[in-house]
Amino acid sequence: MAENREKVLSVNNLVINFKTDNGILKAVRDVSFDLYQGETLCIVGESGSGKSVTSKTIMGILANNAIIAGGNIIYRGENLLEISEEEFYKIRGHKIGMIFQDPLSSLNPIVKIGKQITEAMLINSDKLKTMYNDIISDDLIRYKNTLAKMNIAIANEKKKLEAFIAETNAKEGRSSEQKASDKALIQQKKAEFKAFEQETKANYMAQAKEYKAVLAETEKRAKKEVAEYKAKVTNAFKTKEAELKQRLAAAATKEEKDAVKAELEKEKEAFVNCLSITKAEAKRRALEIMKEVGIAEPERRYNQYPFEFSGGMRQRIVIAIALTASPEILICDEPTTALDVTIQAQILELINKIKAERNLSCIFITHDLGVVANMADRVAVMYAGKIVEYGTVDEIFYEPKHPYTWALLSSIPDVDSKEKLEAIPGTPPNMIYPPKGDAFAIRSKYAMNIDFREEPPYFKVSDTHYAATWLLDPHAPKVEMPKIVSERIKNSLEG
Repeated sequence: MAENREKVLSVNNLVINFKTDNGILKAVRDVSFDLYQGETLCIVGESGSGKSVTSKTIMGILANNAIIAGGNIIYRGENLLEISEEEFYKIRGHKIGMIFQDPLSSLNPIVKIGKQITEAMLINSDKLKTMYNDIISDDLIRYKNTLAKMNIAIANEKKKLEAFIAETNAKEGRSSEQKASDKALIQQKKAEFKAFEQETKANYMAQAKEYKAVLAETEKRAKKEVAEYKAKVTNAFKTKEAELKQRLAAAATKEEKDAVKAELEKEKEAFVNCLSITKAEAKRRALEIMKEVGIAEPERRYNQYPFEFSGGMRQRIVIAIALTASPEILICDEPTTALDVTIQAQILELINKIKAERNLSCIFITHDLGVVANMADRVAVMYAGKIVEYGTVDEIFYEPKHPYTWALLSSIPDVDSKEKLEAIPGTPPNMIYPPKGDAFAIRSKYAMNIDFREEPPYFKVSDTHYAATWLLDPHAPKVEMPKIVSERIKNSLEG
């Protein structure tokens, strides 16, 4: 069903590592998924499974020690991993919005919430500047993206070199011959990097020079068009203003004068709004959005501080801030974790309502499968940096195939079951040293010998349902979903 809708975001074979003092941490390992217009994709998994790292990569806000080791993220035909910060500035918040886990840490405690909601609007309030930027946008982005691709390519290769050197030097028990061999190999890798750097710069800088010349011409045209527009609206206003002043001077009664004065004020306001977003206009929009997210008495609340709001209301403010730029994709990174159950339900209902009204596409990140049942169209289950199962919400809840999905579902609390809540044994693996084979095998009572030797491929369950588990291999023994899981699902979702 989703495949018939427009694809707005596509993550392909994404690999994200982090350089740490203890070695290279493999946070995201070959992750792929698509997001379609108007749908909610829920990414679910334990802490440390790679959910938030994936979302931060989409937003372009990874930490400095991150290494993008592979893959791409395609949004509107462009790879977000290769664009310049100038273009990301136009996308981040404006096209792709994000709601974070803790609303209190997302808000400035000493700034009134009205100012925080209107801040982005007022930063971009100069309509003449916006007009100029829009005219030069395509040529500027093409030029900046060329430089960005060059710098990103070189930076990624440098990080790979540094990671190789760190891993090579960390080897224990090397003989003197092996150390000499490793040293020679490192020198070879350094020379290869230098050659790559020089070739990359030569290729990209020649192209960038051509784009810069085109940009210079576009900037001249943009300045001319902006000046003509400003002159046009200014002359129109001055003509109208002169006419109204004549009428004001000729007015015989107080009522006539008041009417002309009101019309003059309206014309002044319209003129100013042609050139910029005023504080009054920004406030009007903010109050509308505050009403939309369910904040009562927005006029009074507009001048209050975050500490004067409950946790649920603070999250509504964060949602309002995310909506001010009218994004088409909304990433919700565990937005209900810090809230109690009753408020959680209200926030989830609000997000669903806004998503439907604005036809948003939503990526919802959570560890709570109860939340998934109320939010998702499709679900991706993540473990140890990989998506181990994905499908429609009905397929994941009623026909799960991966032992990790079974374990997550068996931990859903319900009031009818007499069975005790099951915990997943053990802990997630240390991803500096990712396990061989299926990363969940050591915690799974269904693990076979092959699980410890080889990583399972994705097995197709249906056209929309895939799972990476050797239990689906035709040669594997037949293992049914545990009865406790099916009973808990039935009680939780149908009771």
